[in-house]
Amino acid sequence: MAKKILLVEDEELIYSLLEKKLTQAGYEVTVATNGEEGLKKIKEVSPDLILLDIIMPQKDGFSVMEEIRKDKELQRIPIIVISNSGQPVELNRAKELGAKDWIIKTDFDPQEIIEKVKKYLNE
Repeated sequence: MAKKILLVEDEELIYSLLEKKLTQAGYEVTVATNGEEGLKKIKEVSPDLILLDIIMPQKDGFSVMEEIRKDKELQRIPIIVISNSGQPVELNRAKELGAKDWIIKTDFDPQEIIEKVKKYLNE
C-alpha cells in the first residue's frame, strides 16, 4: 500500500510540481492550500508524512505544528518544512515544534525532497 503524504502549500507552482514528483515516486499525495484545510485533512487522511509550508493564508505552518503537538496521535507524523526562509530563528522554532527537516524553496531539487521523504518514512 502506498504511503500517504499530506502537502500543505499555497503556491500552485510548488504544490503541482511536488504532487507530480511524489506521485511518480509511488506516494499517495493529498494537497491542502492553507493551514486550516491542512489540519482538517490530517484527520481525514491520516498521512504518514507532512510537507508543510510556513507562510500561508488562514493559518501558518507554525500554528499548524502547534495544533499537531497538542494531539498525541498526530505527533507521530514526521513533518518536513518547506519555506522560502532559512533564518535560524525560524529553523529553531520549527524544530522545537517537531519538524524533522527543512527545505528552502528557492534552491530545492525535487529529487532532494523524494530522498528526505524516503529517509523519514524509513524506506
